[in-house]
Amino acid sequence: MAARLKIIILAQGPPPDAPSRAVYFYALWADVPAARQIRYADATKTSQWKNATAADVQALQQGQVVESVDSINVPPGQTNAQVQAALVQRWQEYQAYITNYNPWQRTDSTWDGTAWTFTNNG
Repeated sequence: MAARLKIIILAQGPPPDAPSRAVYFYALWADVPAARQIRYADATKTSQWKNATAADVQALQQGQVVESVDSINVPPGQTNAQVQAALVQRWQEYQAYITNYNPWQRTDSTWDGTAWTFTNNG
């Protein structure tokens, strides 16, 4: 299952040290390549978004989708369109990272004393 949503604003408010600014807390959902989903699977995972559906949580638990939660400080005068563009940029970078990061490419490769069996974990 692909991530149903990509960016979710979880909360907003002024940062304590700069009440004229705004801070948005957000979650990013990225799709995990099929060959690596087993590496992200965890039956205890849940979403930081209180409105995540059972299917959303199941996708996170099965490693099909991965969630990252962060915040962005918004200077005074920044428009909604600018904030949205900044969040889309962060999601694009996160999705590219998840798509390209693969420290498990050769995990589970074995040598039996005579020959190697190499795995390709996508």
